[in-house]
Amino acid sequence: MTQAHSFAARPEAQPRSVFCVFRDIPTRWADNDVYGHVNNVVYYSWFDTAVNAYLIEQGALDIHQGQTIGLVIETQCNYFAPLAFPQIVQAGIRVAKLGHSSVRYEIGLFAQGEAMSAAVGHFVHVYVDKTTRRPCQLSAVLRAALQPLVLPIAEGETS
Repeated sequence: MTQAHSFAARPEAQPRSVFCVFRDIPTRWADNDVYGHVNNVVYYSWFDTAVNAYLIEQGALDIHQGQTIGLVIETQCNYFAPLAFPQIVQAGIRVAKLGHSSVRYEIGLFAQGEAMSAAVGHFVHVYVDKTTRRPCQLSAVLRAALQPLVLPIAEGETS
């Protein structure tokens, strides 16, 4: 008996217009690997840098005194074009899902001035109490900082 397979649509590069805020991130000499482009692990560091810098700037994350921290429980990245030192990378951020204690961030990485993403990825933060590591409700300050980044729900979709 043959099993039917269900495949998700092939990931594609995305335009700048689908991201809400951007952060410039300079590449470093050490980011390149032996193949002459940025190593894949660096992309995940850029995701963290873009999102956490935004949250700190918005007053929604205090990495020194805050009682709530975000733990990454899921992450993924799709690559479409190489990035390399000495390029400036522009990281676009949006929020695909804003839950009670979790957030799904989506990040597009663009070569400076390019219209389409070189990579698109996501990660999910579950916000927990720093001491107990138990999930906690998103604070009003965090929710207010994230609300402008939330993607509108497409017709026919549910949240």
